[in-house]
Amino acid sequence: MAFPRTISRSEFLKTSALALSLPILSKLDATAAPLKNVGLQLYTVRNEMEKDVEGTLKKVAAIGYTEIEIGGYYGKSPKEFKAFLSGMGLSAPSLLTMTSTMKTDWQKTVDQAAEAGQSLIGCAYLAPNERKTIDDYKKLNELFNRSAEVCQKAGLQFIYHNHDFEFQPLDGQVPYDLLLKGTDPKLVKLELDIYWSTKAGQDPVALFKQNPGRFPIVHLKDMEKTAERSFAPVGTGSIDFQRILDARKIAGIKHYYVEQDICKVPPLEAIAISFQNVKKLNA
Repeated sequence: MAFPRTISRSEFLKTSALALSLPILSKLDATAAPLKNVGLQLYTVRNEMEKDVEGTLKKVAAIGYTEIEIGGYYGKSPKEFKAFLSGMGLSAPSLLTMTSTMKTDWQKTVDQAAEAGQSLIGCAYLAPNERKTIDDYKKLNELFNRSAEVCQKAGLQFIYHNHDFEFQPLDGQVPYDLLLKGTDPKLVKLELDIYWSTKAGQDPVALFKQNPGRFPIVHLKDMEKTAERSFAPVGTGSIDFQRILDARKIAGIKHYYVEQDICKVPPLEAIAISFQNVKKLNA
């Protein structure tokens, strides 16, 4: 499928301004993607969020995103943040945190997530000192299973978000395989990062078929067609997203989050390009 490589900044600003001037319902109808539950991982616009939370989220909503994935509540209580988002036509079904929170303040974090309307909560990243040995990963599996039990009791689903290091062999074993086999498939689900798994030499479709129903959420993140293979807006790089999303039913995908760790154009422009191209994918 061919994608436009860019949209002009003036076109982006014009579209955003028009969307902001319309009622929320009309705006969503006009920009709804064929895929439901298309969201944005806010790490992409982290610098913008530091400067202006409300203004940035309004721009995200104006582009057409209806969901966001968060790491906190930006100084608001969980209930306040939920209402704050609702007023812009947004929701935050997913929250990512770190293992330090799971070890020290997990019950409170889960309770707050339930209050804020999250249905998915889990681990964003493993620091290098947490994953030096296979035994480290085995201990992490135990932590994830325990944490997931707390989530289940609160009506939430635990998820784990990967990078590329989980696919790099360690002492003759692949950590991601250990994660899949060493955690309860009903309690621990996976948030597959399409970019990182692809960069690690994995086929997302094969992972879906080998572990059906275990991927309720994915990060849509493209890869430049260069030797550097850096990050790119969805639809402008080398990854065949249509092929991947054709396997969404066997994977169990319910939520699709655009993310771009590093942007070579302004992040709000990059996420507009990504959203425009995600809309062209066949649901």
